[in-house]
Amino acid sequence: MLMWLLTSAAAQNSGLSDVELCNGKDRTSAEPQIAGCTGLINGGTDNPKVLAIAYSNRGNAYTGKGEYDQAIKDYDESIKLNPNYAKPFNNRGVAYQKKGDYDRAIQDFDAAINIDPNYANAFANRAETYEKKGDYPSALKDFDEAIQLQPTSKVLWNERCWTHAIVGELQAAMADCNEAIRLEPNVAVAFDSRGLIYLKLGQWELAIADYNAALRIDPKLPSALYGRGFAKMKAGDRAGGDTDIAAAEAIERNIAGEFARYGLH
Repeated sequence: MLMWLLTSAAAQNSGLSDVELCNGKDRTSAEPQIAGCTGLINGGTDNPKVLAIAYSNRGNAYTGKGEYDQAIKDYDESIKLNPNYAKPFNNRGVAYQKKGDYDRAIQDFDAAINIDPNYANAFANRAETYEKKGDYPSALKDFDEAIQLQPTSKVLWNERCWTHAIVGELQAAMADCNEAIRLEPNVAVAFDSRGLIYLKLGQWELAIADYNAALRIDPKLPSALYGRGFAKMKAGDRAGGDTDIAAAEAIERNIAGEFARYGLH
């Protein structure tokens, strides 16, 4: 946490210090965090570690707004000030990933892991980036590392489940999805992932049951709508399948192409 206390106009108006704002205590939008971090950066401190955290936190706020180029500039400053600080490397990697620059993202995740070999989020983010590149074996290795470091993370179990399912390792995928659901039975994406496994197994009714569970939690999850429509079609319910598929494509236009990449045409 930042220990440098300054007071900006934003801090005065909110009743929170710049430190609290920069650390994200006001989550109403990205703007309070940007204002708090800017107050710290412009406040005259010569403590490089404090400034590195302020730039990194402001970069996070810009990333949250989708302003990735501005975020990367702040992460650059943070890294210059404290090159042994793993977080801005990881967070810059996330910004590059969101821009679609996967190779630069992986370089940053590599750097974060070299600094902190126990950085589970960096392994998970690198895994997701490998997934986007279609390098599923590398993604699975990184998910293995991340799960060893954070074995109670339902998100990691689900992500590895999804990756196993995509490459056709359905038994391993099922075990991972079941663990994700055991850890948190009220998360739509875990049922959605297990539904994909049942589609690949040709078990249409079980797929529909899992997609129903996912859609009770998140009624507009496009992959669950499309998956359920696909399963209904295969089970002989053409009208129901058409309705679900149309609803999915209204939310995500290229959803059919995504499922085709999974081998489900």
